Amino acid sequence: MNRTRLICSVVMALCCAGGCARSDSAPEFAKENMQGPFVSKGLDRDVLSNREVVAAMSRVPRHEFVPKRFRGSAYEDRALPIGSEQTISQPFIVALMTQEARVTQGSRVLEIGTGSGYQAAVLSEMGARVFSIEIIEELAEQARERLAELGYENVEVRQGDGWQGWSEEAPFDAIIVTAATPEIPQPLLDQLAHRGRLVIPVQSANQLGENLMVIERDGDNFSSQNLGPVRFVPMTGKGAEEAEQN
Repeated sequence: MNRTRLICSVVMALCCAGGCARSDSAPEFAKENMQGPFVSKGLDRDVLSNREVVAAMSRVPRHEFVPKRFRGSAYEDRALPIGSEQTISQPFIVALMTQEARVTQGSRVLEIGTGSGYQAAVLSEMGARVFSIEIIEELAEQARERLAELGYENVEVRQGDGWQGWSEEAPFDAIIVTAATPEIPQPLLDQLAHRGRLVIPVQSANQLGENLMVIERDGDNFSSQNLGPVRFVPMTGKGAEEAEQN
């Protein structure tokens, strides 16, 4: 089975099933439980080839990024509600998107859809300089405070419409979008660096849900890869609404 088909099969199975503190301050049970889903399913070997991603996630206390009533489920491999009709993505999807963005030490990464700040924390643990945009003001403020309290000093959060990106800080080595879009936003393509990668769930016209797309820039040219079906909350804001109407 080729890699793309393998990823597609695993993503489909997990989607159906699912429905910074430094390493010395993350509780041991967090580390153990974060490793469990990947090791037990063989995902870190067969799909998640970048072991640094899994290691980075084991250092992030995911229970700090979910409401207290869901903390008992924080280390299960499934999405959880975080308020304002938004969710924190399941760990496998976070790992997959981080890996496919090819984030490394020193990468400049734009995240669209801060949510609770979990994905930004993972990117920070990978050594990236993170710029994260959240359209919901309450979530943006909560994430900003949470990340600061946990010591993630290389993450900057602002409230705004992610469709337009963050032009003042462009270009970016990677852009990760955590909400589904009706089409690929042109401003995000424009803000990719040479050899930069955009990982984004794009709504499918032929089926329910979205396809997880990876777009890579080579000068003025772009190549794309479809990693298969996923489920994400839709992107909101003026840009997404206008694209939906076209």
